[in-house]
Amino acid sequence: MQVVLLSDVHANLPALEAVLADVGRRAPGAPIYHLGDLVGYAPWPDEVVALLRQRGIPGVAGNYDSTVATGYKHCGCRYEDPRQEELSHVSYAWTLAHTGDETKRWLGTLPFRLDVRPLGGHVSGPTVTLVHGNPTLNTFYWTEDRGDAFNVKMAKQAGAKAGDVIAFGHTHIPWHRMVGGIHFVNTGSVGRPKDGDWRAGYVVLDVATRIGVEVVRVEYDLERALRAIRESELPDDFAAYLQAGGRP
Repeated sequence: MQVVLLSDVHANLPALEAVLADVGRRAPGAPIYHLGDLVGYAPWPDEVVALLRQRGIPGVAGNYDSTVATGYKHCGCRYEDPRQEELSHVSYAWTLAHTGDETKRWLGTLPFRLDVRPLGGHVSGPTVTLVHGNPTLNTFYWTEDRGDAFNVKMAKQAGAKAGDVIAFGHTHIPWHRMVGGIHFVNTGSVGRPKDGDWRAGYVVLDVATRIGVEVVRVEYDLERALRAIRESELPDDFAAYLQAGGRP
């Protein structure tokens, strides 16, 4: 059995459309879950949410989702440099102004955490725990360079056991590690990758007999996204960022 995980769409509708089309070919019928940060940085917040709702794709709240829903003072993002900090505030203000009330209401209903039992609760099988940042905060950056002791600590906080999966996003860089029989999976980003590869990313879990983790990258209509950003009031920097895969 396969489970599809996607995260950090960040209002990039062409990237989300391409990922969903690819999932339909690669893993037809597989359940799909999102790990948050559906809005911000690109000009389709309402459209992205509407598509996920239309497809009935459940998921959790990212920091951008919960801050937009509550009108918080900032997006809870980490800044690489002063220019990125400045741009993040511009993005957040634009997103607050251009996200509809119904979208904000729905974003506010997203849970912080979601536990999935792909094989059903009637048999022994893995639990796939979905969060955005880590099991306690959706603003926390869980990067690959954190040691095994940290991963074990997070697993204890989540109540995970050997054979389980903890999946998260937020850093926009995919990675997978197994510690103590527990799989830690960062799903990367659909709409705003930061690993130098502009293509949209998502993860396919195989949970039939053992946990298999496949990171998938998908080309999408990048020019459409770049053009829409440049034609909006969003900074052109966001277009350059997408084009360079987060490493301009």
